[in-house]
Amino acid sequence: MEQKTARLTVLIDPAKKKAFEALCAKQDVTPSQVVRRLIREYLSAHGESFVPSGAEKATGADAQRS
Repeated sequence: MEQKTARLTVLIDPAKKKAFEALCAKQDVTPSQVVRRLIREYLSAHGESFVPSGAEKATGADAQRS
């Protein structure tokens, strides 16, 4: 999971929010987990690459060990 976070504010219809939160609870996931997954899938589907925050440090540490 990403180590650093940034806030994304989304305005949606209150009824959709309630239904979304209820479905997330039923599936034992948080709304944030679902939104993060949707964003990753959307970026991937459109050919956008990204490096998750925190991955730069892991890559650097791995490179130093070699």
